[in-house]
Amino acid sequence: MRVLVVEDDREAASWLLKGLKEAGHIVDLASDGETGLALAREAVHDAIIMDRMLPRMDGLSAIETLRGEGIMTPVLILSALDDVDDKVSGLRSGGDDYLGKPYAFAELLARLEGLHRRRASEPPLTRLKVADLEMDLLARTVHRAGKAILLQPREFKLLEYLMRNAGRVVTRTMLLENVWDYHFDPQTNVIDVHISRLRSKIDKDFGQPLLQTVRGAGYSIRAD
Repeated sequence: MRVLVVEDDREAASWLLKGLKEAGHIVDLASDGETGLALAREAVHDAIIMDRMLPRMDGLSAIETLRGEGIMTPVLILSALDDVDDKVSGLRSGGDDYLGKPYAFAELLARLEGLHRRRASEPPLTRLKVADLEMDLLARTVHRAGKAILLQPREFKLLEYLMRNAGRVVTRTMLLENVWDYHFDPQTNVIDVHISRLRSKIDKDFGQPLLQTVRGAGYSIRAD
């Protein structure tokens, strides 16, 4: 698994990092809520371990923000606040499990693996929908307001990535890495060209534009 650990206590974070790596997992680390939220928004993790009390943004607020943006990565909350009311508020914020401090690492690992199994057992997503724009991932078709839209393979992949992240701002770096598999900036206008083509196909002949340019940040597909 690729796990995001959001923990501001250096000693606790180091211990978690060491234990998770020894268990064969890939670990990303953030020491405050805002940084953790930014990393979680990349949606590349199989699970998140989130401390509740964090600087800059507390863990529950970070989880609520993620859930509000449609990011459903499983979250295990860690906290020294361990009574029933604390656990209930943590789970209601969008957390998937709650573990009080201090804890045994073996239990944390078992809970983490349980979250991963639960997610893996969910039926795969086969359709994406934003307003009246629909994508069938099995048939590889796109329709808007019932009208078929023909896309080239790269355009389909670009739209799929945008729709999987509907309502979120997707940066140029995220598009280069996830749509073109570039891990560097090729210094070309390839993204602009494909966004323009995609916009002309999914928005031009329809009343409500869905594909938005967020100046200085990237792009977003949303119904508003």
